Amino acid sequence: MMKKKQNNYFTDAHEQAIINYALTTDNKIRTELYVTYIEPAFNEMVDKIVFTYKFTTLPNIDDLRSECKIWLTTILDKFNPSSGSKAFSYFSVITKNWFIHKVKKTAEQTKREVGIEDITKSSCHETLIVKHSYFTSREDNEFWREFWYEVKSWEHVEMKVNERRIVEAIKILMEDPDNIEIFNKKAIYLYIREITGLNTKQIVTNLTKVRNRYKEFKNDWDSGNI
Repeated sequence: MMKKKQNNYFTDAHEQAIINYALTTDNKIRTELYVTYIEPAFNEMVDKIVFTYKFTTLPNIDDLRSECKIWLTTILDKFNPSSGSKAFSYFSVITKNWFIHKVKKTAEQTKREVGIEDITKSSCHETLIVKHSYFTSREDNEFWREFWYEVKSWEHVEMKVNERRIVEAIKILMEDPDNIEIFNKKAIYLYIREITGLNTKQIVTNLTKVRNRYKEFKNDWDSGNI
């Protein structure tokens, strides 16, 4: 039986091409990299995101797809290979955000023209919650890998003793999640209390600080800065 061909349109070769593009100012090299690797990857990425998240409901979606692909070429220089972020994650996140902005803009315009307050709320909601195995699994894996690097980087951040204990406990839980049976939030608190020896109040107080660090990371991720 013939094996199903894997969808590898944004491979390590495409990742490396974008890195090489960012690291050179030679227009000839950049053109070759763009035509051979980057443009095909961008074209398929945009098309897949449009259909995956049902942005096809937008008016003039074909024109918007073309506009987005052109726009991506103008921000290639903004990708920073030294940040440690994968090109796929970086450009897929900002592409989704670009179309989400178009959804919101269209909703506002339609609301003004038609005068119905909730005309697009349900459609916008459906657009943003549709799941797709390829994108969700790949983005989830890259998100948690980058967050793991972020957590490890906190080793060099100045923090109080109890907060440091919480961070070390989180690292233990993240390092071996398959051997930990966690069914709800209370179970997580019990694990952390057992690892750190802190009481509930201390855990809650310091988890809030860690949660704030996570929010900063998540905001940077969603905006394409990671």
